[in-house]
Amino acid sequence: MLIFLLFLSSGLFLGWSLGANDGATTFGTAVGSKMLKFKNAAIIASVFVIIGAVLAGSGGASTLNTLGNINTSAGAFIVELAAALTIYLMVRGKIITSTSQAIVGAIIGWNFYSLKSTDYGLFSTIASTWIICPILSGLFAISIYYILKSIFKIAPVSLLKQDVYIRLCLIASGAFSAYALGANNIANVMGVFVKTNILNPLPLPIGIELNSTQVLFLIGAIAIAVGIFTYSKKNTETVGHDIMQISPFVAWIVVISQSLVLFIFASPALHNFLLNHNLPTIPLVPVSSSQATIGAIMGIGLIKGGYCINWRLIFRMALGWVATPIISGLICYISLFVLMNIFGI
Repeated sequence: MLIFLLFLSSGLFLGWSLGANDGATTFGTAVGSKMLKFKNAAIIASVFVIIGAVLAGSGGASTLNTLGNINTSAGAFIVELAAALTIYLMVRGKIITSTSQAIVGAIIGWNFYSLKSTDYGLFSTIASTWIICPILSGLFAISIYYILKSIFKIAPVSLLKQDVYIRLCLIASGAFSAYALGANNIANVMGVFVKTNILNPLPLPIGIELNSTQVLFLIGAIAIAVGIFTYSKKNTETVGHDIMQISPFVAWIVVISQSLVLFIFASPALHNFLLNHNLPTIPLVPVSSSQATIGAIMGIGLIKGGYCINWRLIFRMALGWVATPIISGLICYISLFVLMNIFGI
């Protein structure tokens, strides 16, 4: 048990890094638009990240385990560590990047070093979401923007009531966003440990019992929550106003748009519904909340003419998205080489 917990430490590091990097996407626009204090946002985000991870985090984990058959705790440790180091370096550079890309890059690095085959069909499906995710979020944001503008024209609301409604909507949508983040991205944090998990089920005082996988996800979600509290404030400022100055109204649209994207890529119920009705299914894969948020902001910015968007910052982030899986894969490959050939582990 002690050895397993030691190996699990890299997953906790990645969870902390994910909280620091992606925590900003849940309430960044609300904090940036001065509708919510960072401390209050962090508390709400932490609670709902944990709930989402424990209750609905299983979908994406199976996809990652199919991409890379990591059947040792030591291998899982290196994969998570490589992804975590990559995210940490990006966060230090104030570049909001994708945890999903980092873990996928690290898994590919593992496959290359261990001479295991990679399911390139599955990889192409996952990689396609890196493009689809921000585009879909942008389309959601544009659609919601025009729908709400039309509603407000038909049924005008006073500025005081608008302020109250938007504040409440930002809190509700931020909670939903945190839930979706936990459900979708806990696979990045703990997915590779599922096959080697030796944790015992945990009975709760409310009369339910968490299975061993849910206990694993609970531990990872707590690490995400710590990351949100301790290191996400800088990225919250980047999301909140550095990319584009946004109003509280637009802030809510951005949060709900990225939440919807994360939810549809993490919902087994939606996947099964589409499958049972012979409709095109949506893959259950971890997607980037940061990409979804930035896509939503850009969608609103583009319909306003595009001049209000900080294109230099967007270009810098795009370079980070390209570099993230490459850097993570290289760190994983080199780390495995060092451990196997120098330390003989």
